[in-house]
Amino acid sequence: MELREMRVFVGIAEAGSFSTAARELGLSQSALSQTVSSLERRLETRLLIRTRTGVHPTETGQLLLAEARAVLNRHDRALNALTRKVDGDERTLRLGLPLDLPPSLFSKPFAVLESTFPGTRVTVRHLPQVIRESALRTGALDIGLMHGRPSGDDLDCLLVLDEPMGVVIAARHAARLAGPDGVPLDALAGLEWVGFPRHDAPGFHDEVAAVLRNHGLDAGKPDPLADSDSRLLIPEVRFAALASGHGFSLAPPHVVRQIPDFLTWCPLTGSPVARRTWAAWPAACQRRDIGHFVAAFDVPERAGAWPEPAARTAA
Repeated sequence: MELREMRVFVGIAEAGSFSTAARELGLSQSALSQTVSSLERRLETRLLIRTRTGVHPTETGQLLLAEARAVLNRHDRALNALTRKVDGDERTLRLGLPLDLPPSLFSKPFAVLESTFPGTRVTVRHLPQVIRESALRTGALDIGLMHGRPSGDDLDCLLVLDEPMGVVIAARHAARLAGPDGVPLDALAGLEWVGFPRHDAPGFHDEVAAVLRNHGLDAGKPDPLADSDSRLLIPEVRFAALASGHGFSLAPPHVVRQIPDFLTWCPLTGSPVARRTWAAWPAACQRRDIGHFVAAFDVPERAGAWPEPAARTAA
């Protein structure tokens, strides 16, 4: 009996359904049925029965289920032990990040890494996106999170966050401009966009500027001094720049917990601006700890849930 067949049988027995097991194992239902039928022919006994409540192991199937679980657990433990021996007990995963990401994004990946590869130590650095991308290609970083998917086939990428951006404006403007669905983007005409330096994420910066211009807003002229000033990436610096009430800034929903009481965060009507964050790593990478870390991210369908209205203004 092959390990693949054992995993299929255990998956069906634990799921109680061929369709559920097929989704979890990434196989078709017909492939699962053929595997079980082949096992039953070779063992000359019935292993699974279908009832109105689902699929259940027979008495012989219960015996095989216990033994197969033990074999698979032993196999996985042996493989993990061998991996740790080959990789070494102490490894470093070098992670490059932008600012302004929700902390919850990393809770599952770090938990998976700690439980599966306890010897891996993570170091985190904030770098502009162009430097992050270059560092991935030169081997100075192992994983980088990017606002915009890097081009080329030398990096593998996974979308890990899709955030509809809202607007941070003076509270008095919010009271005047916000409707039941938020603030229309073109209603911000006459206010100055307090953005982020272009060098931090050129592609996303240009995308936002184009959307603003298409809605009749002034996206500003290129300013070499402002485009090289990384202090605008710090939320407190941007908030101070908005204190006069003459500007607006775009921000994801989780910033509502950070903004001062003289500012308000509101959704933008129709979600015209979205910020997508990609995890990127060298395509040639074969490290299992990096693979487990990346696979633990929850791939977003579409992050569209806004905070409740009462939570949009910081207390």
